[in-house]
Amino acid sequence: EPQASIQKFLLTIDYSIDSMVSTMKKTVALLAIAATLSTSASAFVPSSSSNNVKTFKSTNQLPAVSNLKTSTSLALSSTGGNRKAVKPVEPAKGGSIAETLQIGTYFALWYLFNIGYNIYNKQALNAMSFPWTIATIQMATGILYFVPMWLLGLRKAPKLSGADLKTLFPIALCHTGVHVGAVIALGAGAVSFAHIVKASEPVVTCGLNALLLGQILPLPVYLTLLPIIGGVAIASMKELSFTFLALASAMLSNVSSAARGVLSKKTMSGKQIGENLDAQNLYAVLTAMATCILIPLTLAIEGTGFFPAFKSLVAAGEFTTKSLASLLALGGASYYAYNEVAFLALGKVNPVTHAVGNTIKRVVIIVASVVAFKTPMSTGSIIGSSIAIFGTLLYSLAMNATKK
Repeated sequence: EPQASIQKFLLTIDYSIDSMVSTMKKTVALLAIAATLSTSASAFVPSSSSNNVKTFKSTNQLPAVSNLKTSTSLALSSTGGNRKAVKPVEPAKGGSIAETLQIGTYFALWYLFNIGYNIYNKQALNAMSFPWTIATIQMATGILYFVPMWLLGLRKAPKLSGADLKTLFPIALCHTGVHVGAVIALGAGAVSFAHIVKASEPVVTCGLNALLLGQILPLPVYLTLLPIIGGVAIASMKELSFTFLALASAMLSNVSSAARGVLSKKTMSGKQIGENLDAQNLYAVLTAMATCILIPLTLAIEGTGFFPAFKSLVAAGEFTTKSLASLLALGGASYYAYNEVAFLALGKVNPVTHAVGNTIKRVVIIVASVVAFKTPMSTGSIIGSSIAIFGTLLYSLAMNATKK
């Protein structure tokens, strides 16, 4: 009887996940509505420097290290492309109900799209072992969103010169590595494990900032890296689905993300890059450039084997052409959607709220993936992941404290 109760509970959870995925398909359309509610995508681009950051060289041209943000906002850590610095949008004291509902909607969509992306992505990778091709499809899907918005005048199209594109190319290359590394990691191991390793990104960020920018942070910030390193180490040793490919790919994503932030600061700080290049348009341009980078790389590494594999799956009756194509399209749509909504959400809250929200998001994704794919986790893996995620929260809060 206890076993029957447990099975009934798990079936209830599975039904909830299925309902959430179904709802995901409908809520993709809400992205355009959410975008129109945003006042400025660059609202959360750091524009102030820390007084507590020490450097080995002059800081006249280099901004201080910004607090850890999501993978998308980290790439946009400079104010290049904006004529004037834009102050973060803060809700009025005792904010209105409408403002609260707006922020709540942004966060709900951010979490929902992120969970949906991880589920769709893993399902596609389980069906077809072509991570480079799937990553390319997901990256290219975003073009179908922002190009029509530019053409219809819903968003001002950026104007870039050849020199601007040359400046952005190294950042786009890192942007490519962030996505490909994450997709390969999700295909090679459990979703939960990939996100546990991704939690160690602050360690890489601090290392690259010290090495390439000569920026030394206060001791409390470095102390918060200890639980991150220890937690990831414990989780890796106790992970039941551990593979070196998953670990290496997730770390590639971390290094690429950290390098993307460093390059953004080093090459774009104090420069005006083109016209109309706010944070959302910068992300769109990086997406288009990353797609152009991925296409030849994918053809060189995986060739055109994806297409015969697609036909074989359909012929075997595991999917219909429509269902498999929809799975791939929804993976791409939810990938771009969660990044887009993240801009809207993070631009409306203060750094502490962002730090807490980002930590909760990672926990929610891990729990949702464990339930959706019935991924077994050992006690050691649960303890290690908890320590690592708590460490990322402490890191974010410590970074925010250096700015006061």
